[in-house]
Amino acid sequence: MIEFRSVSKKFADGTLAVDDFNLVIPSRKTTVLVGSSGSGKTTLLRMINRMVDPTSGTVEIDGESVLDRQPVALRRSIGYVMQNSGLLPHFTVVDNVATVPVLNGVPRKVARQQALELLDTVGLNRDIANRYPSQLSGGQQQRVGVARGLAANPNILLMDEPFGAVDPIVRAELQQETIRLQRDLDKTIVFVTHDIDEAFLLGDQVVILEKGAKIAQVGSPSEIIENPASDFVADFIGVDKGKRSLSIKHTPGGPILVDSEGRAAGVLVDGEPSAAAQGERSTVA
Repeated sequence: MIEFRSVSKKFADGTLAVDDFNLVIPSRKTTVLVGSSGSGKTTLLRMINRMVDPTSGTVEIDGESVLDRQPVALRRSIGYVMQNSGLLPHFTVVDNVATVPVLNGVPRKVARQQALELLDTVGLNRDIANRYPSQLSGGQQQRVGVARGLAANPNILLMDEPFGAVDPIVRAELQQETIRLQRDLDKTIVFVTHDIDEAFLLGDQVVILEKGAKIAQVGSPSEIIENPASDFVADFIGVDKGKRSLSIKHTPGGPILVDSEGRAAGVLVDGEPSAAAQGERSTVA
């Protein structure tokens, strides 16, 4: 379990990025921090592995303050996936994935074999193992980044807008891959995004942030959609635009879900919304 206790962060230029933030992040669930630019979500994420230290307050993992941990050792025990993969350009794929285990003392041969197995885990062909990052597509680079984040078998995986730089089709594939990995590996995932649809698709717990990391609402996607806590939340998730209001339309090809503008949002399969519609996690009007 990760817990933020009265955490604030004021940068040297006077910017108050986080102001008295309190939150419990449950174990073995995916918690998504979502908000606009400047809402403090990435700062919060980086406090967990001490890439940023709080000005005041504490961040605890299983009851122990991260400030009591040596920063490098802490970071090597926590998986971290960033937006542009962050791969080392002069390392091959297999050596990128094996980097942290080798630094932790795992023999290189063993670490490389484990890296190959992780390529399988994230849905990559081992044929790319000896390629360099520049020889990969954006989607492949992000999958390698996820494999590297998992290489030390961490209990915690931090994901900082990891799919923001890829095209929509690849992004959808990576989102589904993340859901599968969480189902199979059962990690504590903290995921940062500015995309509310992505947050609702991936999150067991969604935290909507205003400026200064003020919590506008925290809850499951269903709880937030069904009961927005404020006008800010309703606007942020699109309730006031009818984005979440779906209805059933009967067509010659079968029933489909349409939004308030009559645009198709998904199909019904055996009486249940398709995966595309479930991505909205909307209620049917």
